[in-house]
Amino acid sequence: MAEDDDDIRAITARILRRAGYTVIEAADGAAGLQAVLDHQPAAVVSDIDMPIMSGVDLCRALRADPATKSLPVIFISGALVPGDSRPVDAQATAVLRKPFLGQELLACLERALQSGHQDGQDPVVCA
Repeated sequence: MAEDDDDIRAITARILRRAGYTVIEAADGAAGLQAVLDHQPAAVVSDIDMPIMSGVDLCRALRADPATKSLPVIFISGALVPGDSRPVDAQATAVLRKPFLGQELLACLERALQSGHQDGQDPVVCA
């Protein structure tokens, strides 16, 4: 998971770990991209607005690589406003708005893992 806010990253990682997921943490999109390449996860949970490389750029990089093109990417963000096209433009799998409940995060992740990412599919808004 890629999140630049240390507290949100720690809480999100704790929720996922308690649910039985293995979590690799990254503080920005560039570190998140390297973590994906190194660890080949089943899904990516990423903030949108981060330093060095945004979540949007991370998602675009994943979509451009045949090895990660179908990897589910869930954006978590408190900065999205109605009509914000960044998740669609980046081809995210799902979007979860901050603040979120632990069960909302887990349900969103499960949904993304079950459906996977399909080209041309608009992101699912989880909460």
